[in-house]
Amino acid sequence: MMTSKETAKYLKSSPNGNFFLLAGPCVIEGEQMAMDIAGRVKEICDPLGIPYVFKGSYRKANRSRIDSFTGIGDEKALEILRKVGERYGIPTVTDIHETQEAAIAARYVDMLQIPAFLCRQTELLLAAARTDRFVNVKKGQFLSPEAMKFVTDKVRAAGNEGVAVTERGTTFGYQDLLVDFRGIPVMKEACGCDVIMDVTHSLQQPNQSKGVTGGLPNLIGTIARCAIGAGADGIFIETHQNPAVAKSDGANMLQLDLLPRLLEQLTLLRETVNKL
Repeated sequence: MMTSKETAKYLKSSPNGNFFLLAGPCVIEGEQMAMDIAGRVKEICDPLGIPYVFKGSYRKANRSRIDSFTGIGDEKALEILRKVGERYGIPTVTDIHETQEAAIAARYVDMLQIPAFLCRQTELLLAAARTDRFVNVKKGQFLSPEAMKFVTDKVRAAGNEGVAVTERGTTFGYQDLLVDFRGIPVMKEACGCDVIMDVTHSLQQPNQSKGVTGGLPNLIGTIARCAIGAGADGIFIETHQNPAVAKSDGANMLQLDLLPRLLEQLTLLRETVNKL
C-alpha cells in the first residue's frame, strides 16, 4: 500500500503534465470484472501519460431502496481491490461510510474516499486521515465550494497533507444536479489541494419515484471537457463493460469501450490548457 505522500506524488507523476484518473465500476461485482476493467483502463492510460487509480466501492451504503444491491461481502470485495492493485501496480480507492471502516479499508487500498453526503462528518474525516492513506472528499451537493476549506482543514489537522476534493454537482430541485464550473478554481484556491471532477455522478438524476437513480450519460464528454478547461487536476469516471446490467449506478456510467476516445480528447485539451 502507498502512504499518503506516495499517492500524492503518484498523482503528479505524468511525464507530460496530464491529469490523473480515478475510474472503475460503481461497486465491486466480482473479481474477473474488476480485473478486466482495471487492465483495460490501464492499457488506455499508459500511452497517454495518465496516472490511473482504480476505483471500486466494496460496499454501497447509501442506496434508496432496501432491495438495492450493496455488495458481494466486505472482505471479499476488499481482497479483490488489493489484488487489482498488486496485479497492475496501481493505487486503488474505495468509499468508507463509518469511522471504524477507515482502518479496515486502509489495509487493502491506497486512497480512502468520503462520500458527498458525509463530507462534514468530523470523526469520519479524522479517522480516514489518521490511517496515513490519501483522502479524497467529495463535495456535498448542498455545500458551496468555499465551504470545502473547512473539510480539508479537518484532514490536515490530523497531520495528513494528502487530500483532494471532488466536485460532483449541486442539488437543483428534487431530481437533478447542476455543475458550477466556477467551483473548480474556487476550491483549488480555498482548499490548496487538487480538485477532481466526478463526471458521472454529476450527471445523476437522483430521487426518482421508482427508487433507482437516473442519469444523463450522453453528457459525460461535455462535463469532462468543461472540467479540464476549468483547470481540474483529476477526472473521476465510473465505467463498466455493459452499464445496462451494472448492479449500481448503471444509468450514469460510461461504457468502457467509449473511454479511449474520451481520454484522448481530454489529453489534447489538457495539453492546450497547459500552454495557456
